[in-house]
Amino acid sequence: MIHNLTPVIIILMALSVSAQTESNGKFKYQDVTIDFETRAKDLVSLMTLDEKIAQLGDHAPAIPRLGVPEYNWWNECLHGVARSGIATMFPQAIGMAATFDTDMMKKVADVISDEARAKHHDAVRKGNFNRYYGLTYWSPNINIFRDPRWGRGHETYGEDPYLTGQMGIQFVKGLQGNDSKYMKLVATPKHFAVHNGPEPERHVFNATPNSRDLWETYLPAFEDLIVDAKAYSIMGAYNRVDGESSCASWLLLEDILRNKWGFEGYVVSDCGAIRDIHAFHKIVNTPEEAAAIGVRKGCDLNCGSVYQKYLKNAVELGLIDEGEIDLSVYRLVLAKMKLGMFDPAESVPYAKIPMAVNDSKPHDEMALAMAHKSMTLLKNDGILPLNKRKLKRMAVVGPNADNIRALRGNYFGTASNPVTVIDGIKKAVGADVKVSYAEGVPLVIYDISNKKFPVIDAKYLSTVDENGEMVEGLTGYYFNNMNLEGEADFMRVDPQIKFKWTGEVSPTSTEVAQGIISPDKAIADDAFSVSWTGKLQAPMTGMYKLGVASDDGCRLWIDGKKMADGWSNHAMEPFVGEIHLEKGRSYDIKVDYYENTGGGEVNLIWETPEHLAKTTIDPTVLSKETLAEVKNADVAIFVGGLDATWEGEEMRGRDNIDGFNRGDRTKIELPQTQMKALKAMKETGTPVIFVLMSGSAMSFDGLEEELNAILMAWYPGQRGGDAVADVLFGDYNPAGRLPITFYSSTDELADFKDYNMRAGKGFTYRYYTGEALYPFGHGLSYTSYQYSDLSVDKTTLSSSDMLSVSIKVKNTGNLDGEEVVQLYIKDVKSDTWMPVKQMRKFERISLKKGETKTVNFELNVNEDFRYYDSMCREYMVEPGEFEIQVGASSEDIRLKEIITVEE
Repeated sequence: MIHNLTPVIIILMALSVSAQTESNGKFKYQDVTIDFETRAKDLVSLMTLDEKIAQLGDHAPAIPRLGVPEYNWWNECLHGVARSGIATMFPQAIGMAATFDTDMMKKVADVISDEARAKHHDAVRKGNFNRYYGLTYWSPNINIFRDPRWGRGHETYGEDPYLTGQMGIQFVKGLQGNDSKYMKLVATPKHFAVHNGPEPERHVFNATPNSRDLWETYLPAFEDLIVDAKAYSIMGAYNRVDGESSCASWLLLEDILRNKWGFEGYVVSDCGAIRDIHAFHKIVNTPEEAAAIGVRKGCDLNCGSVYQKYLKNAVELGLIDEGEIDLSVYRLVLAKMKLGMFDPAESVPYAKIPMAVNDSKPHDEMALAMAHKSMTLLKNDGILPLNKRKLKRMAVVGPNADNIRALRGNYFGTASNPVTVIDGIKKAVGADVKVSYAEGVPLVIYDISNKKFPVIDAKYLSTVDENGEMVEGLTGYYFNNMNLEGEADFMRVDPQIKFKWTGEVSPTSTEVAQGIISPDKAIADDAFSVSWTGKLQAPMTGMYKLGVASDDGCRLWIDGKKMADGWSNHAMEPFVGEIHLEKGRSYDIKVDYYENTGGGEVNLIWETPEHLAKTTIDPTVLSKETLAEVKNADVAIFVGGLDATWEGEEMRGRDNIDGFNRGDRTKIELPQTQMKALKAMKETGTPVIFVLMSGSAMSFDGLEEELNAILMAWYPGQRGGDAVADVLFGDYNPAGRLPITFYSSTDELADFKDYNMRAGKGFTYRYYTGEALYPFGHGLSYTSYQYSDLSVDKTTLSSSDMLSVSIKVKNTGNLDGEEVVQLYIKDVKSDTWMPVKQMRKFERISLKKGETKTVNFELNVNEDFRYYDSMCREYMVEPGEFEIQVGASSEDIRLKEIITVEE
């Protein structure tokens, strides 16, 4: 295997390869009759050192003399093709994990990869080589969701290593395809390997897990995806692990990944992680050293610019040999070879997938099916399912009822026709039921974010145009970088600062009119900045709130005084200051903005003295009109929770009334504004059903006892509203299960920074010794199931044996449904510390009412009963008694059997 060869041998091999074929004068690497490995070596041998180094960045430039087109390695498809326009948007990853359905996960990944291939080839035909249109995808995120406060936990498959591995295996297989010659896509599990917060410290944090936790919690899912699913790429994390950068770790990248697991693909850094090696982790002193250590310790592709800027200097300083660079370039070229990028399109089967599959009706139906399967019923006192024929009036209240953000999570594509919960409910009941709707309260009371600030109208702004005339608006200077550096790439007068840019390739006329495109052809979809200048005229004298609401960085000055400063990466958020303005006077105004990645949005906003005088209503209190609608309704639905602007990636928010921060959460309790609203609704006497939309566990301070039902809808994707309505009205019988533990309060959690799984009362169901609010694996149905006849083929066995387990499950209720049968193993008595229990098998089965099925599981004692011995540095099976537990959740165990493993 090429990764075992020394750099010197690599160089000799490269030099020995003929640069051209004798038959037609083309480069040898272009000869499709030769194997990919030989062709990749040939292409590397033809490159200069500068060309090779340039290929090691996420944006690899073209090499015209060799016929190599430019390529951008950066793509995302966490739950659908992201950031490249219209695409099918499935439930967020945590919601898909809640299905406990590996077959469905494979089908979803097949759909995603179809759309990805179609978009790629359509883009290439149009000469579009931009980010988000390649074939190398930085998904899935298989970090363990250790603590519910972690903002990015909803990107994962939950807290259990086994569930994460099983779901991830099918996702990778669906992305990479099963052709005998070509890969469909390259999947990139991330972030290898010990990474789950805190987000704001990820560039400086050093995770120090003990060896048991490393091998039993943080590594198993990665091993599953590399060894079983053959993922061809892997992304390192930002943080250090035991002092080594995850993206330059001999232990992780060489010893474990390549030597122990036999990985033959390429490693990519998280974006900026190579810079972190010297700039923040302080492992080395210079960027040249960071570049050298990154390549030498196994990181082939740098998302960032350190390799491109400093690797050549590193070679000249003797920090790295060119042969070591050759090896990384070879790995990257070979990946592109396997994707068919250097072969005629007609010979690559996946190149024939038409754009018509994208956002097609079958894919939309698959999004609905996955949303259905993800719906997780946490509580039901019998009120559900609702009978549409008996309802006359419904009241729907809540900040997520009509919130598209709550459908999509993060790393999302653009759904062409997203269905919110209120849309789904109204569609389901038709005209026969009167449905009232009120947002009621905001998700979180966050100083000023609950207010709807008006955008400043053009008539209050003025500037001098290119002809020297005073016109309405501000002069915008647009830069193709994020720091307003150099000369502006273009300038224009913008009537208002009211923009939303999503980087659509083919925007509709409406989107053009609304400015929902990249600012100009001279400006990239991402990583640009703008500075607007001109005059602001006040319509009246008094105190104003004046600021900028933006997605990513913003600043505002009035007469040279800084009014607002949000110069950092963040979701759409207002930054506002107060100032006294006089009527008729013109003030110098300057607004700066930068867009990093994803969609860009910026508004220049204010509240005039007149408007401020009218906004005295307490936003935390439901209005009398809303409560009257609730009281007069037969049933009330409250749709709340969070959205990805409140839990996500490294977004540093400010203090708020509810105590939440953007990004990582500081608490797991439902925001107080929503708690107050739910209590007020209950006091009307009308039954209240809570539809919870969030990506992580929440607690309710005892309010769960008062609510009639709680439906966990996660971030359910483009058809989420239909899926919720179908469950509420009994058109779909829910069978989702919790892939995470719901704790009763934040006080139950240990120190967020402690990666010891046994810290405090223990992280996740495998180590938690308290009483869960809702346990891992929990989920209710509208029917009932009876477990019986647990059978094992042997009760005494050795560590090398297989164990067959069978169970009968009967649907004893009145409705057809699905049940997730879960098998756990508990070490009855051990000489070392062990998990409380751990899931080792599961299967989602469908049963018609009255039907019985036998479920069979095969256990491998050497794998399913093992623990990691820190002294011997290998997995071991401890002799003794183990309890086989089978049931409907980690706590709802229906059947048990003791077996004995002998020495």
